[in-house]
Amino acid sequence: METLDQIEVSVEGGISGDFRGVVKPGGKGRRQVTLIEAGDWAAAMAEVGHSIPWAERRANLLVEGLDLPQVAGTKLRIGEDVVLQITRETDPCERMEALAPGLRAALTPDWRGGACSRVLAGGTIRIGDTIRVEE
Repeated sequence: METLDQIEVSVEGGISGDFRGVVKPGGKGRRQVTLIEAGDWAAAMAEVGHSIPWAERRANLLVEGLDLPQVAGTKLRIGEDVVLQITRETDPCERMEALAPGLRAALTPDWRGGACSRVLAGGTIRIGDTIRVEE
């Protein structure tokens, strides 16, 4: 995992350099880009008494200033061009428990582990870009 100031996102490949975002033939691209709220990660860290960097969650994007919608089908616009559609909750895996005992459970309620999305419109995402729910 690495933290970048900007990244390219495409309909065909998701986040540039992340093989998990590539839409396979016949696939639906339901997990092209994963997002987690900074506040949710902080709450989980407080619950387990650790201060592990958010990138250890292995989410693609850390979101601040927006309560991520917990409804599949909701569209998010990031910056001017990128549009993502929420597809489902990101389920915390066993790896979270290896990072800190109790972390998997701390990430389970209310989509605290984040959201998966598909890319509807690509472009560049930069740190500080506005993210908003689209109608």
